[in-house]
Amino acid sequence: MNIILLGAPGAGKGTYATRLSAKYGIPHVSTGQLFREAVAKQTALGKKVKQYLDSGALVPDEIVIGLIRERLNQPDCTKGFILDGFPRTTPQADALESIARTDIVLDFIASEAEIISRLSNRRTCKKCGAIYHLKNIPPARDGVCDKCGGELYQREDESPEVIKKRLAVYASQTAPLEQYYLRKRLLTGIVSWPIEFVDVIIEDCSRAIDAAAARAKS
Repeated sequence: MNIILLGAPGAGKGTYATRLSAKYGIPHVSTGQLFREAVAKQTALGKKVKQYLDSGALVPDEIVIGLIRERLNQPDCTKGFILDGFPRTTPQADALESIARTDIVLDFIASEAEIISRLSNRRTCKKCGAIYHLKNIPPARDGVCDKCGGELYQREDESPEVIKKRLAVYASQTAPLEQYYLRKRLLTGIVSWPIEFVDVIIEDCSRAIDAAAARAKS
């Protein structure tokens, strides 16, 4: 199954993608992770990506499409994948059609207040990438990762000011994808909050995915 996850920044796509990846045995392909790997390598491309991420702007299509094409051509994606953070624009969606088919699109829905609370309270481990939430999933020790002892930090794109800009960008550039996939009869809306109901939300996702798989076989 080739699955796309849509939803505003902070709607929970990463959390649900990790769970669904484990359940269905297909890789979670996150553009955010691909971007962070490029930034960490400090290549010319990585430096360009960092400038866009720090400002809250979308990374240009030609950069993103190249990274995605390379990732989806790897052997672990032959039986399917879960795309998190791509496509974000209609041109990206058109480009994806030339790379791989799409079986289902899950659109995660959350309020702006919920999203700002989720992201502004999020802390990430510099060493292993583990994610915490100061209210819902706090670390045992302030500023220290439970898993590896690494330092926790707030990403520059998770300040309230940048979050609001990211949401505005999403509304203008990414939300139109809902209509794009509705026309293709691939879109299923998923209410993704409160995050404490993650098991129920995963069940909703699984029912939609299993139904899409059954339709594909019929």
